[in-house]
Amino acid sequence: MLWLKALHLIFMVTWFAGLFYLPRLFVYHAMSEDQASIDRFKIMERKLFFGIMTPGAIFTIIFGFWTLLANGWEPYTGMLWLHVKLALITVLLIYHIYCGKLLLDFKHDRNSHSHIFYRWLNEFPVLVLVAIIILAVVRPF
Repeated sequence: MLWLKALHLIFMVTWFAGLFYLPRLFVYHAMSEDQASIDRFKIMERKLFFGIMTPGAIFTIIFGFWTLLANGWEPYTGMLWLHVKLALITVLLIYHIYCGKLLLDFKHDRNSHSHIFYRWLNEFPVLVLVAIIILAVVRPF
């Protein structure tokens, strides 16, 4: 059981590292003007998204649900904190997919946002992380 939690946390940290860093790469990519930099950012973004973020997300979810199943789902059915946490994880998955869409826009040279947009986008996962940690540790409901 503790191994499942440890693996869940390890992959969650990996996923969030990508969620924090990819929009930051988008900031610099949107500010780039020379082709060498643009090409470099395309490679970095692709490797981060497909090599770190997506596997981190998949394994976070796998080990999270495995942990729930190992404990039996019934004890959690009346716990509102868990339902809110799962809803926030769903929001993070949508954010992740949206980042993938932005990645494709950059790949095909059709980015339509400024670096300021990406600076604001970069703050979103921080807020969600704070909420998820509070829900998981404090269990306020």
